Amino acid sequence: MFFIAAIFVFTATAQTKPDAQSIVAKAIQIMGGDRYLQVKTQIGRGRFSSVREGSVVSSQTFIDIIDFPDKERTEFRTGGSKTIQTNNGKTGWIFDSDAESLRDQNAGQIENFQRGIRVSLDNLLRGYWKGEAELSYVGRRPATLGKRNEAIKLTYNDGFVIEFEFADDGTPAKAIYKRKAVDGSDVTEEDRYAQFIDVGGVKTPFIIDRYTNNAQNSRINYESVEFNKPIPEGIFSRPSDIKSLKKDLRI
Repeated sequence: MFFIAAIFVFTATAQTKPDAQSIVAKAIQIMGGDRYLQVKTQIGRGRFSSVREGSVVSSQTFIDIIDFPDKERTEFRTGGSKTIQTNNGKTGWIFDSDAESLRDQNAGQIENFQRGIRVSLDNLLRGYWKGEAELSYVGRRPATLGKRNEAIKLTYNDGFVIEFEFADDGTPAKAIYKRKAVDGSDVTEEDRYAQFIDVGGVKTPFIIDRYTNNAQNSRINYESVEFNKPIPEGIFSRPSDIKSLKKDLRI
């Protein structure tokens, strides 16, 4: 009798196991459905904090401007100091107000930006990865007490893998991937999403915590987010001099 019951349970589970596409579709609906998919630009303002051993060791305000899928300009400010990091596809530049320097990003910085696109939640849900990666189901994993997450993964053609976890209601929970450290060892990076807020029918996480090898090292805390606001193309281009970069960006 026990053996027969076990077979029935296994069969029923196999028949109802979700697939990766249905999990993504459910998450898209949670995030706003068509309104979420129609987002082309995003402007976020807030605070970026570095964390060590559970305590904030430094904090700075930021404005982050994204023209999806691969244009981004982030301005950080601490007191009278200002840093601007801008990327446009496979090119990028950095401005440092303290050093009064404007320079091109090096290969490593460009690579970090490209990886950041790959591991982002928007990249997954809006399908920018299609044609470059394969989506598959991983399984269920322990989450908070008494709950489990559904896990899926993107496997890129070059072998890079990102796993995403979602709560049972479809809410995105985290993204996990590995990168190589300077010494060649594997480092596990994890982004945890929290405080989802509805902005004009589009939900977005206002808190993103980054963990490296299970230790938190940063927090992004948005104070405001705007979608589909027109963005001048010129803000992503490297200027000929630094005078304009010293002024506050008005957008």
